Amino acid sequence: SEIERYAVWPGQALGYKLGMLKILELRQRAQEQLGEKFDMRTFHDRILEHGALPLNQMEAKIDAWIAGER
Repeated sequence: SEIERYAVWPGQALGYKLGMLKILELRQRAQEQLGEKFDMRTFHDRILEHGALPLNQMEAKIDAWIAGER
């Protein structure tokens, strides 16, 4: 159960939340910078294409994608 998981691994929820917040931040950045060119499916493909990455590397990949789409 979730309660047992959080009791045994209390930092897990924080890790998930930080990842969620970073992805939402990157999505907003992409939407603002790409405007009409922004595509949600492509954004999610870019987020997932390299698997699990440290957040700073994910941010760099998304920034590079945004720059390439402009």
